[in-house]
Amino acid sequence: MTTRLRAIENVAAEIGLDPEAVLPLGRHKAKIELDWAGAEPAAAVGPGAGRLVLVSAITPTKAGEGKTTVSVGLTDGLRRLGVRVALCLREPSMGPVFGIKGGGTGGGKAQVEPADDINLHFTGDLHAITAAHNLLAALIDNDLHFGGASGLAPERVTWSRALDVNDRALRSVVVAAGARGERASRFDITAASEIMAVMALADSLPDLRARLARIVVGTREDGSPVTARDLGAVDAMLALLKDALKPNLVQTREGAPAFVHLGPFGNIAHGCSSVVATKLAMRHADVVVTEAGFGFELGGEKFLDIKARQAGVWPRAVVLVATVQALKAHGHGDLTRGLAHLDRQLANIGVFGLPAMVAVNVFPTDTQAELEAIEARAGALGVAAARVTSFVDGGEGGEELARRLLALLAATDAAPPRPRFLYAEDDGLLAKLTAVARSVYGAAEVVLSEAAERDLAVLRAAGQAGLPVCIAKTHLSFSDDPKGDGLAEGFTLTVRELRASAGAGFIVALMGDIITMPALPREPAAKRVRVTDDGGVSGLMQGG
Repeated sequence: MTTRLRAIENVAAEIGLDPEAVLPLGRHKAKIELDWAGAEPAAAVGPGAGRLVLVSAITPTKAGEGKTTVSVGLTDGLRRLGVRVALCLREPSMGPVFGIKGGGTGGGKAQVEPADDINLHFTGDLHAITAAHNLLAALIDNDLHFGGASGLAPERVTWSRALDVNDRALRSVVVAAGARGERASRFDITAASEIMAVMALADSLPDLRARLARIVVGTREDGSPVTARDLGAVDAMLALLKDALKPNLVQTREGAPAFVHLGPFGNIAHGCSSVVATKLAMRHADVVVTEAGFGFELGGEKFLDIKARQAGVWPRAVVLVATVQALKAHGHGDLTRGLAHLDRQLANIGVFGLPAMVAVNVFPTDTQAELEAIEARAGALGVAAARVTSFVDGGEGGEELARRLLALLAATDAAPPRPRFLYAEDDGLLAKLTAVARSVYGAAEVVLSEAAERDLAVLRAAGQAGLPVCIAKTHLSFSDDPKGDGLAEGFTLTVRELRASAGAGFIVALMGDIITMPALPREPAAKRVRVTDDGGVSGLMQGG
């Protein structure tokens, strides 16, 4: 497939990127150099900037709803209609690629390319983050070995180690066995590293340096935090990360410009691609299509309350991806009942004051009556709906969605939606959690466990309790139970732990059993991968 792709310089030229800023890595991918010393990375994107469109979805099911496939198909559809468009996606983690999910580049004829490269080592961004994370871990243990000049108490170290592979055996390990500082620890998958979240939110090298310095690695005996700055780690980490902060440019199969850059874990962090890529795209395209992790109540809320708040951007519209099979699953096999789930997610979008439309991702098993039922339900709510067949038809299968989206955007040009957050920055932590839980999850209340209450006291003492909240819970239900009803409401959410991600600029509230190192299934996707004698790779995509 790569032999038919456009030269990356031509892709960059389509959206007016400075040729001197395009740093090709082979023929079909490039890093984009930014003027870190100037105003470009942090520059505000004003009224003349590209219209940002957020692609989200109903609460996902194990079958997958094809959100990335729809995002690519929509981008190709817009380009076919003559729109100057750019796509912004997260980088796939190799853990899911070799685990259950398979590749994260879309599907069928709606993919970003070169897909094999993107799903594997790509431009080395995740390796750089892994290295920086583990360098900090090594400096922590070195500090402890030589007497703990930072004051860090061995039993109070919270920093893990990281690896971009699903490996359940590393969820619990002992480090420095038999030596000073021996303690229990863990590995997290690289996408769950706070450094990944920091990178995705930083808008310049100076901003990245400041965020790295704030990372908390543990506490002293008196409870005061020890940071990466205290360990003298910041610039060494920055040296490993500086090139990874440059956005990656690739293309869709039809040649549309696509920035695929960074990707924090959607449960434990905010689950969005980078701020630098988003802002760059908005300065060079008329419409920018991006997506958030998981369903709207989880990923969409984080995109808006965390990424958009910090970056100073706001979407013009939300495209909500739905499928017949997912709605039937949420309705326990009954599509009519499952449509109530669509109602709730559209209402959630409305809470933020954003216009919405529904993208019905069509599968071969869907019946005409089922597709019409979804369209009729959306229409009854005053929301446009369009079928998407991009998996089979590529950009042509996204043209109808593109047309309807352009009409929606045109209707907002005179009065674009303004930012509307679920809570104010100076609200108390419990008030913030409750606002999210009641507004978009349908919960009755939020309670803190005894351990979480102790965590909150520590955060208050460190002056960190005023940060925005990032709720870490299952993506498979509105509640904190992965087997909970897709239409659950009136439940109680229990926060079992609070963690400061001071570098990223939020507090993680863990609910239920959230695992930061996924495991391989009984039959991992890795067993499907085949490499031909000429170097071709197959089996990276789900079902491939």
